[in-house]
Amino acid sequence: MTIKNILVTGATGYIGGRLAPRLIEKGYKVVCLARHPQHIEGKPWAKDAEIVKGDILTGEGLTSALKNIDAAYYLVHSMSDMPDFEKSEEKSANNFIKAAKENNVKRIIYMGGLGDNSAKLSRHLKSRHRIGEILRSSNINLTEFRAAIIVGSGSVSFEIIRYLVERLPIIPRFKYLQSKCQPTAIRDVLSYLINCLKKKETENKIIEIGGASSHVYTDLLKIYAETRGLKRRFFNCRVWLPGLFSKFISFITPIPSMFAMPLLESLSNDVICKNEDALKLFPEIRPLDYRTAVKYALMRISENAVETTWAMSVIPIQRKPYAFTDKEGMSAEERHISINAACDKIFKVFTGIGGARGWFYADWLWNLRALLDSFLGGVGMRRSRRHPDILRQGEPLDFWRVERVIEGRLVLLRAEMKLPGRGWLEFEVLPIANEENESVLRQTAYFEPKGLFGNIYWYGLYPLHKIIFAGLIKEIKQRAEDSDTVRQ
Repeated sequence: MTIKNILVTGATGYIGGRLAPRLIEKGYKVVCLARHPQHIEGKPWAKDAEIVKGDILTGEGLTSALKNIDAAYYLVHSMSDMPDFEKSEEKSANNFIKAAKENNVKRIIYMGGLGDNSAKLSRHLKSRHRIGEILRSSNINLTEFRAAIIVGSGSVSFEIIRYLVERLPIIPRFKYLQSKCQPTAIRDVLSYLINCLKKKETENKIIEIGGASSHVYTDLLKIYAETRGLKRRFFNCRVWLPGLFSKFISFITPIPSMFAMPLLESLSNDVICKNEDALKLFPEIRPLDYRTAVKYALMRISENAVETTWAMSVIPIQRKPYAFTDKEGMSAEERHISINAACDKIFKVFTGIGGARGWFYADWLWNLRALLDSFLGGVGMRRSRRHPDILRQGEPLDFWRVERVIEGRLVLLRAEMKLPGRGWLEFEVLPIANEENESVLRQTAYFEPKGLFGNIYWYGLYPLHKIIFAGLIKEIKQRAEDSDTVRQ
């Protein structure tokens, strides 16, 4: 059977968000099922995909999304973020296969987790295997891939490793960190998922995929440190309390404890490939070793070229006026405000910031920060703009650099002052549906700290930031709603 029409579930997630555009590039017609279609609609590839609003857990939108579909990717799971997550996952899988059979879907591709069925698997891995069993029970041709840690910029496992090593000079070595793991690079995972579409011999198989090297978990941390040129020490810790340590991870990394917990519980299991089926069925794929995969991931991060992150599918757009969170691998202080003005008018206000106009609110504090920056050898307050009203990508704006401009919608500024890390300030305006002259302004300060001092700096300035950024967004609102002050 020639596969032409493909459904991708979990298209707002880490894997699905990278898989969908690659399938489009291959010439497939792609349908994406998403609970929050707005999370996809702004992506460059979204115009070439059909986006259907739906929820596998409730069954909403499934019949419509699966209509005329030849093959469907099942890439959703809860990561035990609810007490009875196993029941929710089983309900989702049963809803999916019911709708798939009604629409005569010929093939399902599922991404599960490695682990020996004879071992005492964690709840998370047991649920992954159970979903595979439910999908197989449909009698629809199923290809089930099983992988351990997926290494790539923005993946939840890699982000835990990255932040632990970056922020802890001394790292505990637990007993379960001596279990074996065979990490897989995200680029290899995507190759397997795509290439199997043209390989009939992969139907109705469980295919274990892994990288070219396997390691105990402690070595994953050591290799990351070596790759980054960081000296880290390890000490033996005999206490093993996954619940407590998941809280600790959530404190020093952007990963919430509810996502760290199932990964910690899985450390007691060896997760390595038991056969070479993947190498035999996919001779064209040469898996990367862990060290090389880490280098690729770090390169993407350094280039600000992270396509998707673990947070995209689990952190919805904030509806609260304020949020102090960790988002997309960086700390973020985010504010929203409704403004009685059209988007283009608000855009003109925040693109007119800086230069001779100053920073709208508490300008003396911005000048004081610039004076300190000059003292430290930084650029200081250049008070420069190429044009008083128009911003272009790449040009300087006081002690910022204009990194991105989307006309009528968004401006992203990158900090060029001296910082123990990297910082950005973003303004984005979006229309409110069915409201002609009402919009929402989102103002976000991002910071990627460097080491422990970077975190001290960011959290230490929190009280001051709260005053400055709250005043700034309110001033933008006032200027946008008062036509006489838009360009004053």
